Amino acid sequence: MDENRKKIILNEIQYWKQNKMLPEQYCDYLLTLYSGGNPAVEKQKTKGWILQPLLFLAAVSITVFVTYFTELSLILQIAILLLLGIAAGISFFYFFKKGIVSHLSLILTALILLIGSVEITSDVFTGKHIPLAILVAVNCLAWLIVGRKLRILYFFISGIAGLVILVYFIFV
Repeated sequence: MDENRKKIILNEIQYWKQNKMLPEQYCDYLLTLYSGGNPAVEKQKTKGWILQPLLFLAAVSITVFVTYFTELSLILQIAILLLLGIAAGISFFYFFKKGIVSHLSLILTALILLIGSVEITSDVFTGKHIPLAILVAVNCLAWLIVGRKLRILYFFISGIAGLVILVYFIFV
């Protein structure tokens, strides 16, 4: 078969696979068939995963730095954390819409929400433990719901463990 024609067919099958026009197994079979078993076609799949751990590390570092090591005003901290949280949430929904559960962006979103909300709550309600306990309980319940809905075991276990630890510290 002509190489140009083969390339067009392979691109079409990749398009079908990305847009879920055919089941993934069929597309994999067709890609293997038309590429002659050449793994170069599958390298496109891992293209975006190189930068994601670096972006995750940078976002967590910025979050921790902004909340714990700067003397920024509360409003500026909220703005920075809100922008980072929105970016992490958009990243998660982008990958989720493509059919990929991006664990790093999901963990990043949860961490930014937890760190930011605990820091802001402790600044606003200084010395009051009830609002902070309610906030941690809400975060843990959100982890439970996300873990159950997306079938992510570590989120579900984290939510249960967080609630158990919170209840222990409330009553002790």
